[in-house]
Amino acid sequence: MNKKKILSLAFGCTAFALTANAQDKWNQLNPVNYAVTSLAIAPDARAAGLGDVGAATDPDVNSQYWNPAKYPFCISRAGVSLNYTPWLRNIVDGIDLANVTGYMRLGEYDAISASLRYFSLGDVMVGEVNSEETIRPYEMAVDFAYSRMLSETFSAAVGLRFIHSDLGLHTDDYQPGSAFAADIAFYHNGYINMGQRECQLSWGLNVSNIGSKISFNEGSSSEFIPTNMRFGMALLVPVDDYNSFTIAADANKLLIPTMPTYKQYIYSDDAEEVFSRENSNWNEMSTAEKDAIKAEALNKGNYSDSYTNWLAGEGYNSVSPISGIFKSFNDAPRGFKEELEEVQWSIGAEYSYNDRFFIRGGYHYEHPNKGNRKYFTVGAGFKMSTLSIDAGYVISTAQSNPLDQTVRFSLAFDMDGIQDFLGKRRR
Repeated sequence: MNKKKILSLAFGCTAFALTANAQDKWNQLNPVNYAVTSLAIAPDARAAGLGDVGAATDPDVNSQYWNPAKYPFCISRAGVSLNYTPWLRNIVDGIDLANVTGYMRLGEYDAISASLRYFSLGDVMVGEVNSEETIRPYEMAVDFAYSRMLSETFSAAVGLRFIHSDLGLHTDDYQPGSAFAADIAFYHNGYINMGQRECQLSWGLNVSNIGSKISFNEGSSSEFIPTNMRFGMALLVPVDDYNSFTIAADANKLLIPTMPTYKQYIYSDDAEEVFSRENSNWNEMSTAEKDAIKAEALNKGNYSDSYTNWLAGEGYNSVSPISGIFKSFNDAPRGFKEELEEVQWSIGAEYSYNDRFFIRGGYHYEHPNKGNRKYFTVGAGFKMSTLSIDAGYVISTAQSNPLDQTVRFSLAFDMDGIQDFLGKRRR
């Protein structure tokens, strides 16, 4: 089999569009397309147990991915986290995501943070039957962020990210791609009274991966990276001195233009020209006859090559990243209804006992036409003065979802706790 086809299949397994149910692919299924799909994978187990919620939850060491503006509100002055996800094990072995995140507060109001993620697709066999070779495709990203508390309840952050993707094929037609991106984030942490209880009410906004497109053929063409806007709210309700509950929700939208559909092409003026060239009596046909030919094209995808060329001619592939952000709010083929379909929703709840033991649950929803990732999550955590351990688990509600039974593990170290344990903390 052709190397590119094999590798496209391997990376396609990591794309969320694979979770969609079988349906009319030409008329309905229209997921937002982007490269470096691993950047959209949640790295840590706490958020995984909450249904992939994290924009406004209580600050922790893994806030770098969800909202780096939360770091100035961390109680500990520094922390490091190790996260591991064995990915898509229901499809193939050897795919996993490793992530290291750390932060350090600078005084009372500022913090710096960084993370490194490495997504490996393991060993992939490519080539013809008698000339197979093994390649090791991977994606990686390293980022740094600075956050500052602007008031007692409000903070902001900016981050920079370097992205690299190597599909393992180094040929004249393909080379590894790199890109640069930035994040802008805000976080508000206040309190409200609910009866006799003082509850913590938070909101957060993180616009991530604002940056260049990525090219795998030395600039001949380029693809969008997953520029993303995440908004969330969280409410923490203390029951007594030992027990508390948190409920949180996130709304998530990719700020990437929606690719025009095959149906749009079939009914475009450009397609009319193609039909007239391939049907000598096209102009003499009745409307019903023309509609029948178009309906057959819709069902069978007879003009998919022409559709690909049309996309390039329409300028989709040449839209700049910044223009794409604004275009993404009003370009869905089916109008505002489809724009709403592009929003992913997550909700999660967490029970805490004495800030030591945690039980979590959540639900994540993505519209069937945009990827169909629908799943429940459960998780648990244990926290000591020096370290914390978390695990999260996915239970898919969509048929044949490759994300089903995905497990994440996180191990975090509290540097203040370690220094106290060693008796070396400065007071």
